[in-house]
Amino acid sequence: MVRLFLSGDGPQSRILGAVLLLILFALAFAPFLFPGTRSLETAARICIFIVLVASYDLLLGYAGIVSFAHTMFFGMGAYGVALATRNMGTGYDALIIGTLGGTALAAAFALLIALFSLRVRAIFFAMITLAIASAVAVLVSQLSGITGGEDGLNIRIPRELTPAFRPFDGPVMGVNITGRHLNYYLVFFSCLIMFLIMLRVVNSPFGRVLQAIRENAFRAEAIGYRVVLYRALATVLSAAMAALAGAVFAIWLRYVGPATTLGVEIMLDILLIVVIGGMGTMYGAVVGTAVFVLAQNYLKDWMGGASEATSFLPLVPDLLNPDRWLLWLGILFILSVYFFPTGIVGRLRGKL
Repeated sequence: MVRLFLSGDGPQSRILGAVLLLILFALAFAPFLFPGTRSLETAARICIFIVLVASYDLLLGYAGIVSFAHTMFFGMGAYGVALATRNMGTGYDALIIGTLGGTALAAAFALLIALFSLRVRAIFFAMITLAIASAVAVLVSQLSGITGGEDGLNIRIPRELTPAFRPFDGPVMGVNITGRHLNYYLVFFSCLIMFLIMLRVVNSPFGRVLQAIRENAFRAEAIGYRVVLYRALATVLSAAMAALAGAVFAIWLRYVGPATTLGVEIMLDILLIVVIGGMGTMYGAVVGTAVFVLAQNYLKDWMGGASEATSFLPLVPDLLNPDRWLLWLGILFILSVYFFPTGIVGRLRGKL
């Protein structure tokens, strides 16, 4: 049964299997294991970014396509929900129509970019996607009457998904359940389903062809595969999944703006997570995202505690000053690339 859910793509390592089970368990029971607003926010962000990173790895790791427009598709899904709720109200129909509309727009945009640009060399395609993504980000910032400009848009969602809704009179397993928790499980199960879909895609004949094209496009075309068509389909699927992740992110955050969905920093984070987790493996998105988001959210706190604990030592407290957390995050990234050149998952799969 488990093998069926994983599309025959098991962890191939006891250590990796244990890590994946730990992450799944922690995310599934996050509201009860780690009560608190910050912990729930971190868990939701991990779920959403797992899908976003996995969708990008489908493009980069499996199809061998370098794109810098992935946050553009992420933003289309988020803005689709925001604009739908702005014009249709707080109903579930607005969320569904906004999600489908943003996803359809992202898929159409991706298809146009792919058909007009995938025939050029990889570096030129990457530059084209960067230019288009930058243009869209500027356009969103300037169309303040529609998109809210730099201030963004607040999103109205049904009351059942907000903290004001309390479905139970008393606590459940020691936690007072609110609509925020229901919203979290909407995020969790949506992201789980999307991840399993992508896992099935990469382990299907379509995914095998993409890997063949990645390894040698000329040979794949010589034996009869239409390389541009397969790459275009991979681009569309990747964009659609990114847009769905953006829609879920907007519903969770209840806000969308250029900085939260279209920023260059998000694209850089995606690239870093793919490298840390391991390219060409869906599980790399899971492990890489968990490591990166936890470090991003808690490294500063851990350093503050370490700085206080070593206050009696010379120089060490200054090195561990929380203000230097970005320096240590960079060092951790360099060390992960050095010791795990194929990513954490690639290294763990080499162990039994």
